[in-house]
Amino acid sequence: MVKLPTFAISIFFIITPIFSQFGSIKIDFDDRLLRSDEKHDLLNLKEDIRQFYLNTSWDKEYSDLDIPLHIQLIFEGAASKGNVKTYICKALFSNGSELRYFDKGVQFYYSTGTSLYFDLVLFEPLSAFLAYYAHIILGGEIDTYDFKGGNTAYEIARDISLRGAASDYQKGWGTRISLVDDISKNTGLRSARLSYYIAKDLINQGDIEEAVKEFNNMLDGLEQSYIDFRREQSTQFFMKIHSETLAKIFSKIGRRDLLTDLKQLDPDNNLSLIHISEPTRPRL
Repeated sequence: MVKLPTFAISIFFIITPIFSQFGSIKIDFDDRLLRSDEKHDLLNLKEDIRQFYLNTSWDKEYSDLDIPLHIQLIFEGAASKGNVKTYICKALFSNGSELRYFDKGVQFYYSTGTSLYFDLVLFEPLSAFLAYYAHIILGGEIDTYDFKGGNTAYEIARDISLRGAASDYQKGWGTRISLVDDISKNTGLRSARLSYYIAKDLINQGDIEEAVKEFNNMLDGLEQSYIDFRREQSTQFFMKIHSETLAKIFSKIGRRDLLTDLKQLDPDNNLSLIHISEPTRPRL
């Protein structure tokens, strides 16, 4: 075995890439309700948030997902108590597709020069808030690779929200507990999302027969979600994002039966689906 010189080992660790669960990160602030000095104090916050998501190892198994992340913070006000300035804002988190979560209000303190880091034991309101949605979106992404694969991420999100609800910065944490519970319990939608992405891969591989089986599983999952949760927001957003793509695929492979089932599940898009489905002819 050849022993590398010390400098070579150092170089190896420097150039070794850090795999991140999150790839491109877009952050927008709406700070129109803040005073000039309050806006000035937030100058470094965007980059702090970006580095927080990029430099944290969120999941050891799924280390290179490269999830796009879109964040919008809408600031509603700030208050100072001693040397601590506390901000209140609404937020929107999205992966640029069907994972989209609007948070009606969070309270946190922030000061320039303070590093953000995730610690499940030591609760810090801003880092905990950002980490909660990191795990919510991560769980949703992992669910598209393995059935209920996102369970661990959802459990961590729930632990974070429980600590938040017991902290001095309780605003919104009760709602976040309910959100992660609703997501993790919606087995129908979780199954449907997995089948959707498997089916699309099979379509790309030219395996129409197996793809149709997965699309049927997807429709069964969506139906189960409607039975269990009625027209729940996450399921509705999944349909909104993917219904046109699904209609085109079903038309292309000549499966009017799948189109009919899709229209029954998604009445809000009936007109567009009917228009797309006209030229179909069964081929299977």
